[in-house]
Amino acid sequence: MAAEAAIAATAGEVITCNAAVAYEAGAPMIVDKICVAPPKPSEVRLKITHTSLCRTDLTFWRAIGQKKVFPRIFGHEAAGIVESVGKEVTGVKPGDHVVPLFTGECQECRYCRSGKTNLCQKFKVDTDRGVLASDGTSRFSTKDGKPIYHFLGTSTFSEYTVVDQACVAKIDKAAPLDKVCLLSCGITTGLGASINTAKVEKGSTVAIFGLGTIGFAAAQGAKIAGASRIIGIDKFGLTDTVNPKEHDKPIQEVIKEMTDGGVDYAIECVGNVKLIEAAVESVHEGWGKAVVAGLDDNTKFVSVHPGNFLYGRLLTGTFFGDYKGRSQMNDLVEMYMKKELNLDDFITHNLPFHKVNEAFQLLIEGKCLRCVLHMEHDH
Repeated sequence: MAAEAAIAATAGEVITCNAAVAYEAGAPMIVDKICVAPPKPSEVRLKITHTSLCRTDLTFWRAIGQKKVFPRIFGHEAAGIVESVGKEVTGVKPGDHVVPLFTGECQECRYCRSGKTNLCQKFKVDTDRGVLASDGTSRFSTKDGKPIYHFLGTSTFSEYTVVDQACVAKIDKAAPLDKVCLLSCGITTGLGASINTAKVEKGSTVAIFGLGTIGFAAAQGAKIAGASRIIGIDKFGLTDTVNPKEHDKPIQEVIKEMTDGGVDYAIECVGNVKLIEAAVESVHEGWGKAVVAGLDDNTKFVSVHPGNFLYGRLLTGTFFGDYKGRSQMNDLVEMYMKKELNLDDFITHNLPFHKVNEAFQLLIEGKCLRCVLHMEHDH
Protein backbone atom coordinates (compact mmCIF):
# COMPACT_ATOMS: atom_id res chain seq x y z
CA MET A 1 0.00 0.00 0.00
CA ALA A 2 2.85 2.40 0.78
CA ALA A 3 4.33 1.84 -2.68
CA GLU A 4 0.95 2.52 -4.34
CA ALA A 5 0.53 5.69 -2.29
CA ALA A 6 3.98 6.88 -3.38
CA ILE A 7 3.05 6.22 -7.01
CA ALA A 8 -0.23 8.12 -6.67
CA ALA A 9 1.56 11.11 -5.10
CA THR A 10 3.68 11.67 -8.21
CA ALA A 11 0.85 11.50 -10.77
CA GLY A 12 0.66 14.67 -12.86
CA GLU A 13 3.99 15.94 -11.55
CA VAL A 14 7.42 16.12 -13.15
CA ILE A 15 9.55 13.37 -11.63
CA THR A 16 13.27 13.81 -10.99
CA CYS A 17 15.11 10.50 -11.13
CA ASN A 18 18.31 8.77 -12.18
CA ALA A 19 18.93 7.78 -15.79
CA ALA A 20 21.94 6.57 -17.77
CA VAL A 21 22.37 9.31 -20.36
CA ALA A 22 24.51 8.79 -23.47
CA TYR A 23 25.73 12.27 -24.33
CA GLU A 24 27.76 11.17 -27.35
CA ALA A 25 28.28 8.10 -29.48
CA GLY A 26 30.47 5.42 -27.92
CA ALA A 27 31.25 7.42 -24.79
CA PRO A 28 30.47 6.00 -21.34
CA MET A 29 26.95 6.79 -20.21
CA ILE A 30 26.56 9.11 -17.26
CA VAL A 31 24.09 8.21 -14.53
CA ASP A 32 22.58 11.60 -13.91
CA LYS A 33 19.50 13.26 -12.47
CA ILE A 34 16.93 14.00 -15.19
CA CYS A 35 13.35 15.24 -15.34
CA VAL A 36 10.54 13.04 -16.65
CA ALA A 37 7.36 14.86 -17.66
CA PRO A 38 3.86 13.47 -17.00
CA PRO A 39 2.31 11.36 -19.77
CA LYS A 40 0.24 12.96 -22.55
CA PRO A 41 -3.36 11.71 -23.12
CA SER A 42 -2.44 8.42 -24.88
CA GLU A 43 0.72 7.73 -22.84
CA VAL A 44 1.78 5.79 -19.77
CA ARG A 45 4.54 6.68 -17.30
CA LEU A 46 6.36 3.65 -15.96
CA LYS A 47 8.49 3.03 -12.91
CA ILE A 48 11.16 0.71 -14.30
CA THR A 49 12.25 -1.95 -11.81
CA HIS A 50 14.59 -4.03 -14.01
CA THR A 51 16.17 -3.57 -17.41
CA SER A 52 18.41 -5.80 -19.45
CA LEU A 53 20.96 -5.09 -22.16
CA CYS A 54 20.52 -6.05 -25.79
CA ARG A 55 22.95 -5.79 -28.70
CA THR A 56 20.60 -3.31 -30.35
CA ASP A 57 21.35 -0.86 -27.54
CA LEU A 58 25.05 -1.41 -28.13
CA THR A 59 24.75 -0.92 -31.90
CA PHE A 60 22.95 2.42 -31.69
CA TRP A 61 25.05 3.64 -28.77
CA ARG A 62 28.09 3.18 -30.99
CA ALA A 63 26.18 4.80 -33.90
CA ILE A 64 28.76 3.76 -36.49
CA GLY A 65 27.47 4.73 -39.93
CA GLN A 66 24.13 5.78 -38.45
CA LYS A 67 22.34 8.98 -37.65
CA LYS A 68 23.63 10.27 -34.32
CA VAL A 69 20.73 11.18 -32.02
CA PHE A 70 22.23 12.43 -28.75
CA PRO A 71 21.93 13.00 -25.84
CA ARG A 72 19.83 9.87 -25.57
CA ILE A 73 18.54 7.32 -23.08
CA PHE A 74 18.85 3.78 -24.40
CA GLY A 75 17.24 0.55 -23.17
CA HIS A 76 14.24 -1.40 -24.42
CA GLU A 77 14.27 -4.77 -22.63
CA ALA A 78 12.64 -4.17 -19.26
CA ALA A 79 9.74 -4.54 -16.83
CA GLY A 80 8.12 -2.21 -14.36
CA ILE A 81 5.00 -0.77 -12.75
CA VAL A 82 2.56 1.79 -14.13
CA GLU A 83 3.00 5.06 -12.21
CA SER A 84 0.38 7.16 -14.00
CA VAL A 85 -1.64 7.24 -17.23
CA GLY A 86 -3.00 9.83 -19.65
CA LYS A 87 -6.72 10.51 -19.80
CA GLU A 88 -7.25 8.49 -23.01
CA VAL A 89 -5.45 5.35 -21.82
CA THR A 90 -7.40 2.11 -21.54
CA GLY A 91 -6.17 -1.35 -20.61
CA VAL A 92 -3.63 -0.37 -17.94
CA LYS A 93 -3.89 1.59 -14.71
CA PRO A 94 -1.51 2.78 -11.98
CA GLY A 95 -0.05 -0.14 -10.06
CA ASP A 96 -0.27 -2.62 -12.94
CA HIS A 97 2.83 -4.67 -13.71
CA VAL A 98 3.90 -4.28 -17.31
CA VAL A 99 6.49 -4.95 -19.97
CA PRO A 100 7.35 -2.06 -22.35
CA LEU A 101 7.36 -2.88 -26.07
CA PHE A 102 9.79 -1.46 -28.62
CA THR A 103 7.38 -2.49 -31.38
CA GLY A 104 3.90 -1.18 -30.72
CA GLU A 105 0.41 -2.53 -31.35
CA CYS A 106 -2.19 0.22 -31.76
CA GLN A 107 -4.89 -2.39 -32.59
CA GLU A 108 -6.50 0.09 -34.99
CA CYS A 109 -4.31 0.51 -38.09
CA ARG A 110 -4.49 -1.53 -41.30
CA TYR A 111 -1.50 -3.64 -40.23
CA CYS A 112 -2.91 -4.46 -36.78
CA ARG A 113 -6.34 -5.31 -38.19
CA SER A 114 -4.99 -7.47 -41.03
CA GLY A 115 -4.37 -10.54 -38.91
CA LYS A 116 -1.34 -11.18 -41.14
CA THR A 117 1.47 -9.42 -39.28
CA ASN A 118 2.60 -8.23 -35.87
CA LEU A 119 3.90 -4.98 -37.37
CA CYS A 120 2.03 -1.79 -36.54
CA GLN A 121 1.77 0.94 -39.16
CA LYS A 122 1.80 3.74 -36.59
CA PHE A 123 4.33 2.34 -34.13
CA LYS A 124 6.72 0.47 -36.41
CA VAL A 125 10.31 0.74 -35.20
CA ASP A 126 12.14 3.93 -36.19
CA THR A 127 15.64 4.00 -34.69
CA ASP A 128 16.23 7.59 -35.82
CA ARG A 129 13.20 8.95 -34.01
CA GLY A 130 14.20 10.40 -30.67
CA VAL A 131 10.75 11.64 -29.70
CA LEU A 132 7.38 10.09 -28.91
CA ALA A 133 4.90 9.53 -31.72
CA SER A 134 1.95 11.31 -30.11
CA ASP A 135 3.28 14.85 -30.54
CA GLY A 136 6.90 14.61 -31.75
CA THR A 137 8.46 15.81 -28.51
CA SER A 138 10.50 14.26 -25.68
CA ARG A 139 9.35 13.62 -22.12
CA PHE A 140 12.95 13.71 -20.88
CA SER A 141 14.98 16.79 -20.06
CA THR A 142 18.06 17.81 -18.14
CA LYS A 143 17.58 19.71 -14.88
CA ASP A 144 18.17 22.94 -16.79
CA GLY A 145 15.46 22.11 -19.35
CA LYS A 146 17.40 20.79 -22.34
CA PRO A 147 15.73 17.86 -24.14
CA ILE A 148 17.08 14.31 -23.95
CA TYR A 149 16.04 11.96 -26.73
CA HIS A 150 14.13 8.68 -26.52
CA PHE A 151 15.17 5.34 -28.04
CA LEU A 152 12.69 2.94 -29.66
CA GLY A 153 9.89 4.65 -27.78
CA THR A 154 10.94 2.90 -24.54
CA SER A 155 14.19 4.28 -23.04
CA THR A 156 14.34 1.94 -20.08
CA PHE A 157 17.78 3.00 -18.82
CA SER A 158 15.88 5.41 -16.61
CA GLU A 159 14.11 4.89 -13.29
CA TYR A 160 11.00 6.37 -14.91
CA THR A 161 10.06 6.50 -18.57
CA VAL A 162 7.06 7.42 -20.71
CA VAL A 163 5.69 5.20 -23.48
CA ASP A 164 2.58 5.21 -25.64
CA GLN A 165 -0.19 2.87 -24.50
CA ALA A 166 0.37 0.92 -27.73
CA CYS A 167 3.86 0.08 -26.44
CA VAL A 168 3.07 -1.50 -23.09
CA ALA A 169 1.71 -4.93 -22.15
CA LYS A 170 -0.02 -5.69 -18.86
CA ILE A 171 1.23 -8.90 -17.22
CA ASP A 172 0.52 -11.17 -14.26
CA LYS A 173 1.48 -9.43 -11.00
CA ALA A 174 2.79 -12.73 -9.65
CA ALA A 175 5.52 -12.87 -12.30
CA PRO A 176 9.05 -11.90 -11.16
CA LEU A 177 9.93 -8.68 -12.97
CA ASP A 178 13.66 -9.43 -12.85
CA LYS A 179 13.03 -12.49 -15.05
CA VAL A 180 10.17 -11.56 -17.38
CA CYS A 181 11.93 -8.33 -18.38
CA LEU A 182 13.85 -10.56 -20.82
CA LEU A 183 10.68 -11.10 -22.85
CA SER A 184 10.84 -7.54 -24.19
CA CYS A 185 13.14 -8.45 -27.07
CA GLY A 186 15.65 -11.22 -27.82
CA ILE A 187 14.08 -14.29 -26.22
CA THR A 188 10.66 -13.57 -27.68
CA THR A 189 12.25 -13.03 -31.10
CA GLY A 190 14.06 -16.36 -31.07
CA LEU A 191 11.20 -18.31 -29.54
CA GLY A 192 8.73 -17.00 -32.09
CA ALA A 193 11.11 -17.53 -35.00
CA SER A 194 10.75 -21.26 -34.39
CA ILE A 195 7.15 -21.48 -33.18
CA ASN A 196 5.37 -18.79 -35.21
CA THR A 197 7.48 -18.09 -38.29
CA ALA A 198 9.14 -21.39 -39.15
CA LYS A 199 6.20 -23.27 -37.58
CA VAL A 200 8.48 -26.10 -36.51
CA GLU A 201 6.61 -29.41 -36.35
CA LYS A 202 6.91 -32.44 -34.12
CA GLY A 203 9.68 -34.73 -35.32
CA SER A 204 11.28 -32.13 -37.62
CA THR A 205 14.96 -31.15 -37.85
CA VAL A 206 16.24 -27.64 -37.15
CA ALA A 207 19.59 -25.88 -37.54
CA ILE A 208 20.36 -22.76 -35.51
CA PHE A 209 22.90 -20.29 -36.94
CA GLY A 210 24.25 -17.83 -34.37
CA LEU A 211 24.15 -19.00 -30.77
CA GLY A 212 23.53 -15.99 -28.61
CA THR A 213 20.33 -15.10 -26.79
CA ILE A 214 18.15 -15.22 -29.92
CA GLY A 215 19.75 -18.48 -31.06
CA PHE A 216 19.31 -20.25 -27.74
CA ALA A 217 15.71 -19.00 -27.56
CA ALA A 218 15.09 -20.30 -31.09
CA ALA A 219 16.42 -23.67 -29.99
CA GLN A 220 14.09 -23.62 -26.98
CA GLY A 221 11.20 -22.77 -29.29
CA ALA A 222 12.09 -25.68 -31.56
CA LYS A 223 12.20 -28.01 -28.57
CA ILE A 224 8.81 -26.78 -27.33
CA ALA A 225 7.41 -27.38 -30.83
CA GLY A 226 8.67 -30.97 -30.72
CA ALA A 227 11.67 -30.97 -33.06
CA SER A 228 13.52 -34.27 -32.96
CA ARG A 229 16.93 -32.87 -33.86
CA ILE A 230 18.28 -29.38 -33.20
CA ILE A 231 21.76 -28.75 -34.49
CA GLY A 232 23.98 -26.37 -32.56
CA ILE A 233 25.53 -26.22 -29.08
CA ASP A 234 24.33 -28.67 -26.42
CA LYS A 235 22.25 -26.21 -24.37
CA PHE A 236 18.63 -25.09 -24.21
CA GLY A 237 17.50 -28.27 -25.96
CA LEU A 238 20.07 -28.45 -28.75
CA THR A 239 21.07 -32.00 -29.62
CA ASP A 240 24.11 -31.72 -31.91
CA THR A 241 27.31 -29.70 -31.97
CA VAL A 242 28.74 -28.43 -35.24
CA ASN A 243 31.87 -26.28 -35.29
CA PRO A 244 32.59 -24.91 -38.81
CA LYS A 245 36.30 -24.70 -37.96
CA GLU A 246 36.44 -28.47 -37.60
CA HIS A 247 35.35 -29.10 -41.20
CA ASP A 248 37.05 -28.50 -44.54
CA LYS A 249 33.78 -27.96 -46.41
CA PRO A 250 30.98 -25.36 -46.17
CA ILE A 251 28.82 -25.81 -43.09
CA GLN A 252 25.70 -26.24 -45.22
CA GLU A 253 27.26 -29.30 -46.83
CA VAL A 254 28.04 -30.74 -43.41
CA ILE A 255 24.45 -30.22 -42.30
CA LYS A 256 23.11 -31.85 -45.47
CA GLU A 257 25.25 -34.91 -44.82
CA MET A 258 24.09 -35.07 -41.20
CA THR A 259 20.41 -34.87 -42.10
CA ASP A 260 20.01 -36.79 -45.38
CA GLY A 261 19.67 -33.77 -47.65
CA GLY A 262 19.11 -30.88 -45.27
CA VAL A 263 17.12 -29.76 -42.24
CA ASP A 264 13.45 -28.92 -42.36
CA TYR A 265 14.06 -25.51 -40.82
CA ALA A 266 17.04 -23.20 -40.34
CA ILE A 267 16.95 -20.14 -38.07
CA GLU A 268 19.61 -17.49 -38.68
CA CYS A 269 19.93 -15.34 -35.56
CA VAL A 270 22.70 -12.85 -36.37
CA GLY A 271 21.80 -11.15 -39.66
CA ASN A 272 25.19 -12.02 -41.16
CA VAL A 273 24.83 -12.37 -44.95
CA LYS A 274 27.14 -15.39 -45.16
CA LEU A 275 25.19 -17.19 -42.44
CA ILE A 276 21.89 -16.33 -44.17
CA GLU A 277 23.21 -17.84 -47.41
CA ALA A 278 24.39 -20.95 -45.55
CA ALA A 279 21.02 -21.24 -43.80
CA VAL A 280 19.14 -21.22 -47.12
CA GLU A 281 21.44 -23.85 -48.59
CA SER A 282 21.21 -26.06 -45.50
CA VAL A 283 17.45 -26.64 -45.69
CA HIS A 284 15.96 -29.54 -47.62
CA GLU A 285 14.82 -28.96 -51.19
CA GLY A 286 11.10 -29.18 -51.75
CA TRP A 287 10.00 -27.98 -48.31
CA GLY A 288 12.86 -26.46 -46.32
CA LYS A 289 12.36 -23.02 -44.78
CA ALA A 290 15.07 -20.59 -43.62
CA VAL A 291 14.11 -17.79 -41.22
CA VAL A 292 16.18 -14.64 -40.60
CA ALA A 293 15.75 -13.47 -37.00
CA GLY A 294 18.71 -11.07 -36.65
CA LEU A 295 20.04 -7.90 -38.24
CA ASP A 296 23.75 -7.20 -38.07
CA ASP A 297 24.82 -3.56 -38.12
CA ASN A 298 27.10 -4.37 -41.05
CA THR A 299 24.53 -6.31 -43.09
CA LYS A 300 25.07 -5.96 -46.83
CA PHE A 301 23.10 -7.88 -49.47
CA VAL A 302 22.30 -11.58 -49.54
CA SER A 303 23.45 -13.48 -52.63
CA VAL A 304 21.66 -16.79 -53.11
CA HIS A 305 21.31 -18.77 -56.34
CA PRO A 306 17.66 -18.61 -57.52
CA GLY A 307 17.73 -22.37 -58.07
CA ASN A 308 17.36 -22.74 -54.31
CA PHE A 309 13.92 -21.19 -54.53
CA LEU A 310 12.98 -22.86 -57.80
CA TYR A 311 13.38 -26.19 -56.04
CA GLY A 312 11.11 -25.22 -53.19
CA ARG A 313 13.36 -23.74 -50.53
CA LEU A 314 11.88 -20.74 -48.74
CA LEU A 315 13.52 -17.69 -47.13
CA THR A 316 11.61 -15.37 -44.86
CA GLY A 317 12.19 -13.08 -41.89
CA THR A 318 10.67 -12.49 -38.49
CA PHE A 319 10.28 -9.40 -36.35
CA PHE A 320 9.83 -9.90 -32.60
CA GLY A 321 9.11 -13.54 -33.38
CA ASP A 322 5.79 -12.62 -35.04
CA TYR A 323 4.31 -12.05 -31.59
CA LYS A 324 1.85 -9.20 -31.05
CA GLY A 325 3.37 -7.83 -27.87
CA ARG A 326 0.41 -6.02 -26.40
CA SER A 327 -1.99 -8.92 -27.03
CA GLN A 328 0.27 -11.92 -26.47
CA MET A 329 2.98 -10.93 -23.99
CA ASN A 330 1.13 -12.25 -20.96
CA ASP A 331 0.78 -15.64 -22.71
CA LEU A 332 4.59 -15.87 -22.71
CA VAL A 333 4.71 -14.76 -19.08
CA GLU A 334 2.28 -17.54 -18.20
CA MET A 335 4.46 -20.06 -20.06
CA TYR A 336 7.32 -19.02 -17.81
CA MET A 337 5.17 -19.22 -14.68
CA LYS A 338 4.14 -22.77 -15.64
CA LYS A 339 7.82 -23.68 -16.17
CA GLU A 340 7.19 -24.30 -19.87
CA LEU A 341 9.69 -21.58 -20.81
CA ASN A 342 13.20 -21.16 -19.41
CA LEU A 343 14.29 -17.58 -18.78
CA ASP A 344 16.55 -17.99 -15.76
CA ASP A 345 19.45 -19.62 -17.58
CA PHE A 346 19.76 -16.68 -19.97
CA ILE A 347 20.69 -14.40 -17.07
CA THR A 348 24.44 -14.64 -16.63
CA HIS A 349 24.87 -11.44 -14.60
CA ASN A 350 22.89 -9.21 -12.23
CA LEU A 351 24.17 -5.71 -11.46
CA PRO A 352 22.89 -2.54 -9.79
CA PHE A 353 21.76 0.11 -12.27
CA HIS A 354 24.67 2.47 -11.59
CA LYS A 355 27.01 -0.17 -13.08
CA VAL A 356 25.40 0.12 -16.52
CA ASN A 357 28.74 0.85 -18.23
CA GLU A 358 30.24 -2.27 -16.66
CA ALA A 359 27.29 -4.24 -18.05
CA PHE A 360 27.93 -2.78 -21.53
CA GLN A 361 31.54 -3.90 -21.30
CA LEU A 362 30.46 -7.46 -20.49
CA LEU A 363 28.31 -7.41 -23.62
CA ILE A 364 31.11 -5.96 -25.75
CA GLU A 365 33.54 -8.64 -24.56
CA GLY A 366 31.03 -11.42 -25.17
CA LYS A 367 31.03 -12.44 -21.51
CA CYS A 368 27.27 -12.44 -20.98
CA LEU A 369 24.04 -13.56 -22.56
CA ARG A 370 21.84 -11.22 -20.57
CA CYS A 371 22.83 -8.90 -17.75
CA VAL A 372 19.87 -7.63 -15.72
CA LEU A 373 20.23 -4.20 -14.13
CA HIS A 374 18.32 -3.66 -10.88
CA MET A 375 17.00 -0.14 -10.35
CA GLU A 376 17.90 1.64 -7.12
CA HIS A 377 14.89 3.87 -6.54
CA ASP A 378 14.97 6.58 -3.90
CA HIS A 379 11.15 6.59 -3.91
